[in-house]
Amino acid sequence: MTGIDEAILNFTPGSLMLLNAILAIVMFSVAIDLTPRDFQRLIHAPKPLIVGLISQFLVLPALTFALVWVTEPRASIALGLILVAACPGGNISNFITHRAGGNTALSVSMTAFATVGAILITPLNIAFWGSLYGPSRDILRQTAIDPVSVAITVGFMLILPLIVGITLNTRRPDLADRIRKPLQLISFGIFIAFVVLALAANWAFFLQFAGAVALLVILHNTLALAGGFGCASLARLSEFDRRAITIETGIQNSGLGLVLIFGFFNGLGGMAVVAAFWGIWHAISGLGLAAIMNRREAAR
Repeated sequence: MTGIDEAILNFTPGSLMLLNAILAIVMFSVAIDLTPRDFQRLIHAPKPLIVGLISQFLVLPALTFALVWVTEPRASIALGLILVAACPGGNISNFITHRAGGNTALSVSMTAFATVGAILITPLNIAFWGSLYGPSRDILRQTAIDPVSVAITVGFMLILPLIVGITLNTRRPDLADRIRKPLQLISFGIFIAFVVLALAANWAFFLQFAGAVALLVILHNTLALAGGFGCASLARLSEFDRRAITIETGIQNSGLGLVLIFGFFNGLGGMAVVAAFWGIWHAISGLGLAAIMNRREAAR
């Protein structure tokens, strides 16, 4: 039987480019629902954004290391969990926050700030927390993450579609109104189709290795959601903001994680399986949580 670190997932560079393009379309479909006024409110009341970024870049990595320290998984799996936690919130988090009736502008702001900050903070978090766990230290010594490559990737995935979407909604609100609903439905449908096809293409690997990571990923995702909710609750934020921070902390950019794994860690099997399973599970848990939250309107 092939070991998890010898497994090569059927996830080509072309697939990664397609994933980035799909996530950019999802980001654009959310951005056309926003205007600069949504972000001006955050400038005058920055507390929710600050709390969200603390939850994203400090609390989640710390909770992840605690999970790794207690469970002691093999090095590649541990580093996969740490890398996912070090990534910014995923584009789909904005869509899920919107579906959950949370503060979408806060979610997008968190994603935007976290993504720009990820150019520096993501490599630092991977290096710091990964080096604290002995078995993963040797893997880190053999790799180096290029921040310029990270910047280019996240720029095209997030910042460009965000700017284009908001500009369209500001200058041509009539066109944005016409395409908003169909585009959101189509973009989300394309994303789900991609996840299903990626799972089908790697079904044998998931059957073989998912058991090794499934429970850890589910626990990790649960900790992430709980960490976001706990931070927002301790800061006494409104339910409207709390929903955004909970989802933003629990929905990680596993697509970016896969890009980093294949680009800088040679597609290391344990890391890749963790990120791929995260990409599937966080969509399931996020949509389920959004359905529960959306049963009643959030207090602002």
